[in-house]
Amino acid sequence: MPDDASLCRTPDAVQSFLEGLYQSCRELRGGKVADYIPELAKVDPNLFGICLVTADGQVFEVGDTAHLFTIQSISKVFVQGLALEDHGRDYVLARVGVEPTGDAFNAIILDEASKRPYNPMVNAGAIATTSLIAGDGPTERLNRLLDMFRRYVGHDIVVDVATYVSERATGDRNRAMAYLMRHFKMVDWDIEEALDLYFQQCSVMVSCRDLAVMAATLANQGVNPMTGDRAVEAGYVRDMLSVMYTCGMYNFAGEWAYRVGLPAKSGVCGGIIAVVPDQLGIAVFSPPLDGRGNSVRGVRVCEAISQEFGLHLFDSSRGCHYFLEHLGGKERLISLSKENS
Repeated sequence: MPDDASLCRTPDAVQSFLEGLYQSCRELRGGKVADYIPELAKVDPNLFGICLVTADGQVFEVGDTAHLFTIQSISKVFVQGLALEDHGRDYVLARVGVEPTGDAFNAIILDEASKRPYNPMVNAGAIATTSLIAGDGPTERLNRLLDMFRRYVGHDIVVDVATYVSERATGDRNRAMAYLMRHFKMVDWDIEEALDLYFQQCSVMVSCRDLAVMAATLANQGVNPMTGDRAVEAGYVRDMLSVMYTCGMYNFAGEWAYRVGLPAKSGVCGGIIAVVPDQLGIAVFSPPLDGRGNSVRGVRVCEAISQEFGLHLFDSSRGCHYFLEHLGGKERLISLSKENS
């Protein structure tokens, strides 16, 4: 637990803490780069970046935060938000559940009673969610996805064609999930068209800093703190964060909630995002993964940040608005409270 003195730090002290954390975690050598998608196996395992972006737009970063990589499963969070905007909560919930599974992210399972995929964060649920994106044909749907990601990161983004082709060529397990869901009428599209959009979604190129801005946008009730653009309706941020908290770290979600206590999402790219509501977004990039598909360094970094600043959502024994109170955002919190009253 941090004491009062540790909470009253300057921005320079926060940056210094991150640099020290980066150096200590840099020595971790466990994990293995994902190789079931051939393009992912080519990534340098020594790449490592940490970035924090506050809800009022301050940036703290160290390491390889500008290096571009494919977003992979972290995309699932944001596509869920777009599907909610397109159809509303009840319609999406009829197709995709919100229950954690305790199984691997690529397990070929559906809920026995409802025949829905368990949640939008596992592959089956993500494919079903992507198939809900509105648009007149595949080009319009892809453009809507890219525009959605642009609002979150604040600049244009692209799909890495080599990774997309690699995912498409090795995606038979995802095809099995999609055909099973179409059998139970959870997916209506042509299977290959739905999977193409899903593979392109996972192949969007981002940096660690981009991910931190995306996480900060969720922390800021759906408004990008760097550009002021709204990326998603505020009313759906709650849905997104809830599913991140219970399902975002796959079959590590329970231990993550216990140890870190923040809504989060990992990807086999080696990225992890975490959200401190009303305060900041956290992003870590380090490709070596543990046996559950989560970045080894990323898990360690997020746990250390949560403990150092007392960010666990259920830690009520200290002032829980460190980044707003001590880095200039307290007035914004007061303003939001008035707006929502």
